[in-house]
Order: sequence, then C-alpha cells, then structure tokens
Amino acid sequence: MIDADILKLAEEVLAANRAAGKTIAVAESCTGGLVAGALTEIAGSSDVFDRGFVTYSNEAKHEMLGVSHDIIDTFGAVSIAVAWAMAQGALAKSNADVAVAITGIAGPGGGTEKKPVGTVVFARARRGADPKEIVADQHQFGDLGRSAVRAQAVRMALELLMPAP
Repeated sequence: MIDADILKLAEEVLAANRAAGKTIAVAESCTGGLVAGALTEIAGSSDVFDRGFVTYSNEAKHEMLGVSHDIIDTFGAVSIAVAWAMAQGALAKSNADVAVAITGIAGPGGGTEKKPVGTVVFARARRGADPKEIVADQHQFGDLGRSAVRAQAVRMALELLMPAP
C-alpha cells in the first residue's frame, strides 16, 4: 500500500516539519494507521512524528480523542464536525504542534446517498493557531475501490501536514 510516491511525500513532510521545528500527530479512522505507517517507514522520523491514533470505531474516537458521543450521533462519524474534534483531540492528547485527522467511507459498503463510498473528511489543527487557519474539508474520491480510496486519503493527509509557509 505504501507506494514510492507516498514515501517520497512522507519524506518531504518530515523534512519540512523538521526544518520548521514542528512535530506532528495523526488521528486516523478509514486509513487505519497508513499515514502513521508511511511516516514511520522513514528512518529518523521519531524526531518529528510524535504519535498516531487509530480510532476506527466511534467508541475509540470517544475514548482516545475525547470526541463527544453527541457530535458523532448528531453529525455522523464521517463529518467535518467529527474530523475537527478528532484533530483537536489528537493535539490535546499529544505533544505535537500539528495534527491531521481522517475519517471516511473507503468501501465497498457503508455508503449512503448523502455520503457515498469514497467520501473522506479531513481536518488539520495547529497548536495555538488563529481560528482562521482551521482546515476541515470533505472530499469525494469516488468508488475507486477500497485500497485506492485509502491511498488517496493518505496522500491528502500528508499534504495537509506540510508546515505553513
């Protein structure tokens, strides 16, 4: 699953954050730890990568990241509200300067008319950031197949981990 392009991007993310003096954390649902896996595939990543949370179930999102059951019940696990709460929780439960969260429907099942297979939601939170820097967005990668949706989600998450210019 970790192809050469993803590994190159992971190396770039680590180098850019190292140069900026920033550490990172990830909170993953539909990617199941693939972002953390790509980052830790790179030797020496421990000086930049603080930790990863794989919160595949709603209960894990609540227990590990403090995502409120009310938010999950109101908006659904695959929502901007939940992704944002996951990113905030990852910052709160880590020593990282920036956190990215991913939640989505990789398929082949689980999609609905409003949230079809291939729907993935991302959020990025930066410690001490201006609220205008909030990044939370929903993407529709399409029904490309489970592995392809997850690979696209990993790429997008890594791009979000690049430090601000």
